[in-house]
Amino acid sequence: MRNNRLNPGAAPAPGKEFFLPELCLPQALLVLVVLAELLVMVLVLVEPMYPMFDWVRLALISLFVQWIVLLSAALLCGLRPWLARLRAGVAGLLCCVLVVGLTLLCTAVTDYCELDGSASVGAMVERYLRYSLIALIMSALMLRYFYLQSQWRKQQQAELGARIESLQARIRPHFLFNTLNSIASLVASDPVKAEQAVLDLSDLFRANLAKPGSLVTWHDELELAKRYLSIEQYRLGERLQLEWAVSAIPDDLPIPQLTLQPLLENALIYGIAPRVEGGVVRVEATYKKGEFILCVSNPYDEVAKRQTSNGTHQALVNIGARIAALFGPRASLSVERRDGRHFTCLRYPCARLTQEAKAI
Repeated sequence: MRNNRLNPGAAPAPGKEFFLPELCLPQALLVLVVLAELLVMVLVLVEPMYPMFDWVRLALISLFVQWIVLLSAALLCGLRPWLARLRAGVAGLLCCVLVVGLTLLCTAVTDYCELDGSASVGAMVERYLRYSLIALIMSALMLRYFYLQSQWRKQQQAELGARIESLQARIRPHFLFNTLNSIASLVASDPVKAEQAVLDLSDLFRANLAKPGSLVTWHDELELAKRYLSIEQYRLGERLQLEWAVSAIPDDLPIPQLTLQPLLENALIYGIAPRVEGGVVRVEATYKKGEFILCVSNPYDEVAKRQTSNGTHQALVNIGARIAALFGPRASLSVERRDGRHFTCLRYPCARLTQEAKAI
């Protein structure tokens, strides 16, 4: 199941990491059919050329090879869960044996139907041997290609995981330091609230560190952000006003961990803290047609901007890099200003975890 991404320590589903792809899928079948037809063209062209091209022979060889390819794909697809339990070398050897066996079976059928014309016993033995060797070589080459492609994918996933962990590690200290600064401002003015803020921070980090992995559910991320806001509320008081428009988001929607909190932190530092009167931070989120859009907006003016630091810019850069790494080129993080407000929005394509579970 793809929702194992929420917990990298979970065991993968049987056959998930197997090098042999799902040959029953339309794309895989199309590739096999095209490669088989190219092989047919090679087999026909290596024979002596006659004054007229033998289209009938091309059609018969094509029919013969395509039947072998389709039957092999169906058989390997059906046996894939069982083959995935074996070592890669043993599974590859069995796959080659199965393909060669199907080739010999189809050759015997052609002899029975006399599709290949009458021939002597010696010619038949030579043909069986030649077809077996061709099937063995082609299947071995294809399996080797599948294996190398699988190893390349594993390497890419490992590099992606290391990159995401590095980006996330940069956000956590940043988040911790800014939260501690907020608590420090309360120590002299209101020790009771400072003590409660420390307890909130403890609960927040306990929830954060208890969930390994790069993704969490929207429900967990929202609770994490609200704990952070409760700490900031002690410091900012009535200057901080919040508006939420997130009720339509499914609780099980996946989101990179520590995504909403840095966006809120950015809004508080640039939009609320510099203003004596404070302002409204609005959080809006939509989920339509498999795309999640999250926007955090705050009041904006140039005077307040000059009075603040650039401390949270790196966190926003890291968030953009993480969602691009996790969700591909369609993921984006954008910043714009209009109507006296600053908008930070991210979007990425994703499926609900329950939908992913049903699709597998």
